[in-house]
Amino acid sequence: MSFHLEAKKGEIADKVLLPGDPLRAKYIAENFLENSVKYNNVRGMFGYTGTYKGHKVSVQGTGMGVPSISIYITELINDYDVKNLIRIGTSGSIQEDIKIMDVLVPMSSCSNSNLNNKIFGFDTYAPTASFKLFKNALKASEELNTEIKSGTILTSDSFYSFNKEFPNPWKDYNVLAVEMETSALFTIASKYNVDALSILTISDSILTGKTITSEQKERALNDMIILSLETIIK
Repeated sequence: MSFHLEAKKGEIADKVLLPGDPLRAKYIAENFLENSVKYNNVRGMFGYTGTYKGHKVSVQGTGMGVPSISIYITELINDYDVKNLIRIGTSGSIQEDIKIMDVLVPMSSCSNSNLNNKIFGFDTYAPTASFKLFKNALKASEELNTEIKSGTILTSDSFYSFNKEFPNPWKDYNVLAVEMETSALFTIASKYNVDALSILTISDSILTGKTITSEQKERALNDMIILSLETIIK
């Protein structure tokens, strides 16, 4: 057991999907995994382990934001020997050509969080996806005929921006979308030399205010979940 996970050693797979919403973890376990068993209920942050096409896979809710996901990533790696982690979630587009329902597999993530500043001071660190998992995602997307887009995203500590100029200058430098966890995932995974990736669904456009409908969301999230599962078992 760790501070925030009550699983016993061996109950969590070395391959873990990381939705922010614990109810999405429950949904994935019940609809995509076989013989899933809940291993965590601490703070209502559900975690399950089952199998997907014969491969042992876990899915663990992480909550929202850098501090929350950092706790779960660190404990999964250090206390349960997890080696492959894929965040799955939603993000907001800040480019005209990144559309609602697009599936985004970022190569790197900028951040306005203070996490990396505490580690590197005034130097700049570039949190980057695992090449192995990124390559797996490209192959899986081709096999599934799922179109993906890729590039740099922004991990923000603020869901509601107080900066009236946002999304500039990020938009001007071709940052594609904004979310709240990926930079921390890539940084911590690099620290412990494990593989990490994010696969995101564009749920809204910050430029236009357009948002995904509930019907579109279910279809898009299912596509993202299947792509993530196919990626992590390769």
